[in-house]
Amino acid sequence: MPPSPSTRSQAAAPPLRDRGDACPGALRLHQAADGHLARIRLPAGDLTVRQASALADVADLLGDGHLSLTSRGNAELRGLAEDCGGRLAALLRDAGLLPSERHERIRNILASPLAGLDRHTPSDVRRWARELDALLCASESATALSGRFLFVLDDGRGDVAAFGGDVSLLAEPGADGNGDEEAGADGNGDGEPGADGNGDRTGPAAGALLRVGDDPAALRIAGPDVPRAALAAAEAFLTAAAASGSGAWRVRELPDGHGLTARDVAEALRSAGIEAAYVAEPPTPGARTSPPYAPSYAPPYADSATPGIVEGPDGDRALSVLAPLGRLSVAQWRLLTTIADADGSGALRLTPWRGIVLPGLPAATASDRLTELTAAGLITDPASPWHRLGACTGRPGCAKSRTDVRADATAAVAAGTTVPDEAPTASPPLGLPVYWSGCERRCGHPHGTWVDVLATAEGYRVALVEPDTAPTGAPTSAHTAAPPPPAQ
Repeated sequence: MPPSPSTRSQAAAPPLRDRGDACPGALRLHQAADGHLARIRLPAGDLTVRQASALADVADLLGDGHLSLTSRGNAELRGLAEDCGGRLAALLRDAGLLPSERHERIRNILASPLAGLDRHTPSDVRRWARELDALLCASESATALSGRFLFVLDDGRGDVAAFGGDVSLLAEPGADGNGDEEAGADGNGDGEPGADGNGDRTGPAAGALLRVGDDPAALRIAGPDVPRAALAAAEAFLTAAAASGSGAWRVRELPDGHGLTARDVAEALRSAGIEAAYVAEPPTPGARTSPPYAPSYAPPYADSATPGIVEGPDGDRALSVLAPLGRLSVAQWRLLTTIADADGSGALRLTPWRGIVLPGLPAATASDRLTELTAAGLITDPASPWHRLGACTGRPGCAKSRTDVRADATAAVAAGTTVPDEAPTASPPLGLPVYWSGCERRCGHPHGTWVDVLATAEGYRVALVEPDTAPTGAPTSAHTAAPPPPAQ
């Protein structure tokens, strides 16, 4: 039977935090059932070929020979020895992946993966992400942010705007309304890629709309001020959190009477010398034909979560692939790195859909390279049953999991479905993500509407989760499949 209808529950009161968050990092390792885990923050998911190669080496030398991709476009190493921290840090530092040890866990910057790669999209969010990262790493006050605080920079297509950022920025198009200005991503007008080698080729945005938490209002910020405004908004949150005494890790956790709104941030921006215009009803991300987007800004946009070939300006192509259940072997990772180095722009972009984008390939080789990646076991076809299918770590890697959800999900795919039910009608609504979780924490679950496959003591429960459904709440009506094996 299909997933049951979702139910909406009362919003929970904000928690009171009496300690810092326990999010793992590159220096703070987490002890898991399969060894220690390190999470490497990659702002905007950006990696050079050299950095990607270094991660492969680390996974081979110190880890279990695999890399995991997270829902924030970061990378995780598993199976690490308890005493490898010093050697791990040295390898990451040499590769430029630890620009500031005191800030490494707070470099949570998510950006539209295809910005500047497909037609008519401003690439500025990638540059803004790099500038914001530099500002974060230079800020003493920013060290007080939690490892869960999230910056989101959307290029205007709306692909990452709904990812629940604490500070979210939505790029607005340039003067001609479609982002087609002739200046290159480096702002020098020559139409060439920026100096970082990311292959950005489209023109600049006029600026961005800044939002904090769930406040529907926004602030219009001029392009050159966007990175500074994002940092100032985060600092305003820290001030509000300190005044509330709640120890809040995120904007949504601020208690009533101490919340942070766009108007509050506007005052902080003015104090920092940043102009901001209040916008009570900002446009919906992705609504290309609504002001301020001109009708000419309405061509189809590539779906950042869809695998395949992305057509870009000047005959360039980008390859977008997904990792089955978010895990890659070192061999798969090295193949991606080789293609990026030989045919691409020398860069890789990790996506929050546990995928990888390779920018800057010539049209003549893109198809053959995609075939190579298919043969290597990566997801390259939107029709693949692995597309939009995810799972938490499960057993044996996580002691809290009730079962090996990855093995069970793999068995379901082999049986021709993506949910744990023998009935031929057991299929999720078309196009929705399906996520298998070994316990109620549902680590790494999707955003928005998704199909929840939860292992319980009685069996798997399948239900539809919608934006206002509490992820940790048990649905009042759900389908129960065969029970998973007992926890060991």
